[in-house]
Amino acid sequence: MSDAAPISTGAAPAPQAAPGTAPETEVRFRGGGFAPVRRRWIGPLVFVLLIALVEAGTQAGWISALTLPKPSDVLGTFVELWETGMLWTHLAPSLTRLAVGAALGVSLGVSVGVLIGLFSYIRSGLVPVVAALFPVPKIALLPLFVIWFGIDEGSKYALIAFGTFTPTVVATYGAVDNVDRGLIRMAQSFGLSWLSIVRKIVLPGAMPGILSGLRISLAIAIILLVAAEMLGAEHGIGAYILEAGSLYDLERLFAGVVILSLLGVLTSAGIGALERRLLRWRG
Repeated sequence: MSDAAPISTGAAPAPQAAPGTAPETEVRFRGGGFAPVRRRWIGPLVFVLLIALVEAGTQAGWISALTLPKPSDVLGTFVELWETGMLWTHLAPSLTRLAVGAALGVSLGVSVGVLIGLFSYIRSGLVPVVAALFPVPKIALLPLFVIWFGIDEGSKYALIAFGTFTPTVVATYGAVDNVDRGLIRMAQSFGLSWLSIVRKIVLPGAMPGILSGLRISLAIAIILLVAAEMLGAEHGIGAYILEAGSLYDLERLFAGVVILSLLGVLTSAGIGALERRLLRWRG
């Protein structure tokens, strides 16, 4: 009886799972599986459905005219504002106040936040101050700003700047703290200078958090804009809403609210475009 030599087929044997372990399963996605996919049409569709629902409810009488005006009447108010030129009369000063105040607050907030994130002495000195100022309702300080800066534009700029400053600081130094320290140590091992590490690693790594904080800061800026314009402003969206509310003119009141909502949507879209431009490295 002779022993037969094994015949090789050239194929590697299939790996055997170790006893007590689960069998291998195929992964449906890798890396980008949880990346959000933009669906451009869903947002406008939701707005259209909500407006159509309110229009149908007000036309049929389910919704009282004393509660919500007809969207068609609000649209007619927009057309009237556009034709009379009052839309730009109120919108132009509001946009100017928002741009100047938010630019001051955000630029100063990002600068201070980066310094807090990078320097221990500045962190020890300023974090308690920021923590004390952050929870203070900024609207409550409006009379104080009027005393300091006058009832004209200075108090409005100062209120918006102060309101955007503190959340921007908190978001910025938190974003700097969350930068991957492994990348920083790797850069140090390659002999990069401190300034190069800040410019090439810290700031790009902190940018997602800074931009996320910017969304919140600009939303607060719009809220404070309305509050500031309700005190001592002849023109502006806040003054327009205050006048409409005092007359119980719901169509004009909701027209002003819709303008603020559109301003918030456009601001968010602008930050989204900035994110896509600055954060292309994320893939």
